Amino acid sequence: MKKILFVCHGNICRSPMAEFMFKKIVRDAGRENEFLIDSAATSTEEIGNDMYPGAKKKLTQMKVPFAPRHARRITPDDYDRYDLLIGMDMENMYYMEREWNKDPDDKVKLLLTYAGRDRDIADPWYTGNFDETYNDLVTGLTSLLKKL
Repeated sequence: MKKILFVCHGNICRSPMAEFMFKKIVRDAGRENEFLIDSAATSTEEIGNDMYPGAKKKLTQMKVPFAPRHARRITPDDYDRYDLLIGMDMENMYYMEREWNKDPDDKVKLLLTYAGRDRDIADPWYTGNFDETYNDLVTGLTSLLKKL
């Protein structure tokens, strides 16, 4: 079973969207038993909070099922627990590599690199553009599944 952790700054927008979207993508592909999928934050700012209302609204609009959840911060143990630790932007990558001693096993990846793009997924908490974030996530997540 491939264990994947999606990571963003607060674990209330991009990473939980990626978590629930990827769960749907693998379920639709008949591969849900091949994966354990979760999400976390690099910061402590939103710990315990549920997903941001704009993220829930976008997932609902796109018919992506989700459940109530509580934001959590990455831990040292996550590095051993997960096979892939996927960040949404370069700032996430910096804090992830700092948490996990520079990624000795090459597990930390930027999501859009799976789609051949070396750029961040913009944080909709700041931009307000959940459509753009959703589209970037679809691009990255579908490319990720093809490579797994």
